[in-house]
Amino acid sequence: MDGSLAARDRVGIQDFVLLDDCTCITAFMENLEKRFNADLIYTYIGTLLVSVNPYRELDIYTRKKMDLYMGVNFFELPPHIFALADNVYRTMISEINNHFILISGESGAGKTEASKKILQFYAVSCVRTEVLDIVRDRLLLSNPVLEAFGNAKTLKNDNSSRFGKYMDIQFDHQGAAVGGHILSYLLEKSRVVHQNHGERNFHIFYQLVEGGEDELLHRLGLERNSENYMYLVEGECVQVGSINDQSDWKTVRKALTVIDFSERDIEHLFAVIASVLHLGNIHFEASRGYATLNSSEEIHWLSKLLGISANLLQEALTHRKIEAKGEEVCLPLSHTGLKKELLSDTNKYFQNVLLQDSSRKTVIGLLDIYGFEVFDVNSFEQFCINYCNEKLQQLFIQLTIKSEQEEYEMEGIEWQPVPFFNNKIICDLVEEKHRGIISVLDEECLRPGEPTDLTFLEKLEEKLAGHPHFVTHMLADQKTRKTLGRGEFRLMHYAGEVTYSVTGKKETATTITVSSRLIYMMLSLFNVYFLECILINIMVGAKNICIQVATQFKNNLFSLTQILMSKEPWYVRCLKPNNDKRPGHFDDVLVRHQVKYLALMEHLRVRRAGFAYRRRYEVFLKRYKPLCPDTWPNWKGTAAEGVELLVKHLGYRPSEYKMGRSKIFIRHPRTLFATEDAFDICRHELATRIQAKYKGYRTKGDYLKQKEAATKIEACWRGLQARKERERRAWAVKVIKKFIKGFMNRNQPVSMDNSEYLAFVRQSYLTRLRENLPTSVLDRTSWLTPPPIMQEASVILQKVYTRHLVRKYVRGITAQRKAQVPLQTVTITSVLQGDLVLQCSSLFEALTKLCLVMKNHKFIKVVDGSVRFDIQPGREGVIDFKSSSESMVYRAKNGHLIVNFRGKKTELSAECKDVNEKNLEKVGSIVVDSGP
Repeated sequence: MDGSLAARDRVGIQDFVLLDDCTCITAFMENLEKRFNADLIYTYIGTLLVSVNPYRELDIYTRKKMDLYMGVNFFELPPHIFALADNVYRTMISEINNHFILISGESGAGKTEASKKILQFYAVSCVRTEVLDIVRDRLLLSNPVLEAFGNAKTLKNDNSSRFGKYMDIQFDHQGAAVGGHILSYLLEKSRVVHQNHGERNFHIFYQLVEGGEDELLHRLGLERNSENYMYLVEGECVQVGSINDQSDWKTVRKALTVIDFSERDIEHLFAVIASVLHLGNIHFEASRGYATLNSSEEIHWLSKLLGISANLLQEALTHRKIEAKGEEVCLPLSHTGLKKELLSDTNKYFQNVLLQDSSRKTVIGLLDIYGFEVFDVNSFEQFCINYCNEKLQQLFIQLTIKSEQEEYEMEGIEWQPVPFFNNKIICDLVEEKHRGIISVLDEECLRPGEPTDLTFLEKLEEKLAGHPHFVTHMLADQKTRKTLGRGEFRLMHYAGEVTYSVTGKKETATTITVSSRLIYMMLSLFNVYFLECILINIMVGAKNICIQVATQFKNNLFSLTQILMSKEPWYVRCLKPNNDKRPGHFDDVLVRHQVKYLALMEHLRVRRAGFAYRRRYEVFLKRYKPLCPDTWPNWKGTAAEGVELLVKHLGYRPSEYKMGRSKIFIRHPRTLFATEDAFDICRHELATRIQAKYKGYRTKGDYLKQKEAATKIEACWRGLQARKERERRAWAVKVIKKFIKGFMNRNQPVSMDNSEYLAFVRQSYLTRLRENLPTSVLDRTSWLTPPPIMQEASVILQKVYTRHLVRKYVRGITAQRKAQVPLQTVTITSVLQGDLVLQCSSLFEALTKLCLVMKNHKFIKVVDGSVRFDIQPGREGVIDFKSSSESMVYRAKNGHLIVNFRGKKTELSAECKDVNEKNLEKVGSIVVDSGP
């Protein structure tokens, strides 16, 4: 039943629940290090999986390993992430409910890699369907895209997730993976414009610059040198030995196509990325305290990439309009606030660009989110990151104790409360209404007057004085003051103390309202992706314009916890063995600290609340029934009765076990180990007896007779299979010969020799034609060339399909559209010598509507394909329409305006012919051009 029991003496204990002393962290650490040194990086605490990053490749993720862990009992094989993934999947299928796997740990502990392994396992192990390959590729290849836009090199990890990723893997009733729903949370947006020393911006910028194709970089106005861009060099860490930006670019480029981004979408996406780089290189000069631009080339590329007039862009970046007493006043923007206004929406684009949406009945959620971190200087966003981990820790404690208590209650076992640290007090310190740090920050950001970072700190000291988990320089004792600056405060998190600087917190946390001029400028973008993002953000933010950044963060975190609370939890706790990424090195102090703040000891004590081991009666009886004569080899009664009989035979004392409704609970590991030792002895004895009996059986005549019969059956079966194969090949030869003969006689009249081949040709042509039909009436070139036998049918089909397209087009024109077409599509191109020239993509609709509009003025008439109208009393203007190989407009010697257009001449609308107008005022002629 448990592979861990058989291997316990060689590689430590594979489930910490089976430790004799579950309260001693030293025993816990010794067992963890022993397994790590043997390259056994996974250990259980019940169903919780502890993973230690080995910092090197291990041969434990092969296809063979995946097959080994498919469909087996959770504890039957050594601990592995595949075992957890398989157990989650099978539980979801059997119970038809939703689950999630929470992967947590410090940056560099291997969280992202763990999520990849789970996805790879599901891609291989799920029920195969026609769409599985598409779903599998999209699930796997969404990772490099998300990492490119959300991961960056930090001081602790070269591929640190700077956002939270929640992925729902969706399954149908048969257990087949049918889709995925990805949500990105809490992106570290400030990294786009600022990086600490030794860190980099998000991977995508370096991948584009270093790996993008020459033609692409030329179109985007970029140079193949990251050193040339201000937003990429601030951390002075452009090149990283463990990162290959050129190779990663190819992976991301392929992944964007696989996850269904069109080439047009990808072009718009790259344009936005390049725009951020160009924006970072814009130089602002302060003129009397206000910003002026001094980067004409960057402005040129920005206007080109975003589709905005350069003058409009420059004015929008340096000025804003406000309304005062019913009048608009144009004021210059300050230099300091300028970049934040534009980059506020740019950063939101990176959050929204990768969102997918779908819905299914059962899902397995996968949460990979940045871990608790402490730096020399901890900013506002680091405060949000650590608060996120604090909240998830609270959720972990609640769900762990809740699930454990529910199991004991369901099984009718008395529950013994376990003492643990409830970090709700710290969560309340941050998020409590009117008193929490976020509420105080909101109040200071919205308070009239001149609030500063220090006034925010003073307000915190006023409201939180005496709180056991909060301290500042003023509130601290003499000893603590030496470690705290006057502009800092310290929180005692569940994972340890962290000192935060208030400098810039109020400014960073304030919601920046984009000026109306900047909004109008953005709404004129041709870049569809950027424009869509702006519209979404404007619509979403319209009702919450005063909500500050910290409150938005808190609300997003609340929505995430609501999603998680609606599903059954599973946990992977990732540990990093050292800070140097050295394989085989185990830093006891560092790991002990992680074990403490990840609450692994508390979880262990909860799992051991009275009982170290629990198994369903059927599983326990199946494994250990050879130990009792009354239950071996077959037990006829219920599983619970069989287990009761078995444990009494083994001599279990009443204090050593409890019988629940569906499980047996064993209090001490030594009781289970004694049972396992007895089972090992029994198993060897049974094997010896079976082997001896088998050897004796082989000497008897019955064995020889059965062997001879098996040989005859095998020979007959092989002969039958050979004959079937011969018949199949003979049939294939006939079909191939008939096809070749039909091809050779394809141009002859229909006969026995070519009838089937010609039928195949007709079917093939119709199939290809169905998949390549023209989409427009004007498309005269894409009709597939038919084979000779289909010439006549092709002509008829083309006429029928053209009529169908015309009928569909006409029926699709609503009354509202008819009223809007001249106003929305007609553009005045120029006025030449009194001739008004209009350009319109809908020629006949526009001309018809134009005539109808002028009908009441009595100045137009249509005669023999020409438009005649009165310029003034006694003077008539004429427009002649002619077909030609070249489109052009000119005035003839007879004074008529000649319009030459490509294609066949088409009669004007019947409605136009009935119009007889008189006066066109001062306009000489009207030319309607339908475009190239």
